[in-house]
Amino acid sequence: MPRLEPGQPAPDFALVDQDAHPVALSDLRGHKVIAFFYPAAMTPGCTTEACDFRDSVEPLRAAGYTVVGVSRDEPAKLREFRERDALPYDLLSDPDHAVHEAYGAWGEKMNYGKVVEGVIRSTFVIDEDGTLTHALYNVKATGHVARIRSALGV
Repeated sequence: MPRLEPGQPAPDFALVDQDAHPVALSDLRGHKVIAFFYPAAMTPGCTTEACDFRDSVEPLRAAGYTVVGVSRDEPAKLREFRERDALPYDLLSDPDHAVHEAYGAWGEKMNYGKVVEGVIRSTFVIDEDGTLTHALYNVKATGHVARIRSALGV
């Protein structure tokens, strides 16, 4: 999959959240958005990353950012994940990974020494006009949010 670069328009999407309510990127115009793509709800690495965003959501919100997580999980599992870990932001369901593909967050990767196709843990920062300011691929679950905050000066 081709990768996105800062300065490009963020691909629009319309997905459902953990409560099966529609969420479209175009509806968030006028807000800065951090969209993080993760492999699977309630797995150890994804929980670490999601909880790091949870623990940083107030300073991010104060700086004008809306955080959303995107995975292939169905809304019911996302709802359980959100409730279990008190995640204060929406989790979006992309079961056919079409939005993952549009963002370059789906493709070949190494997993335990084998090449597999799947989710490439990635984070995108989108400005108020829908333009990418950061496109980060193959990020680590641990420490990733602190690096984003540092890059954003938050």
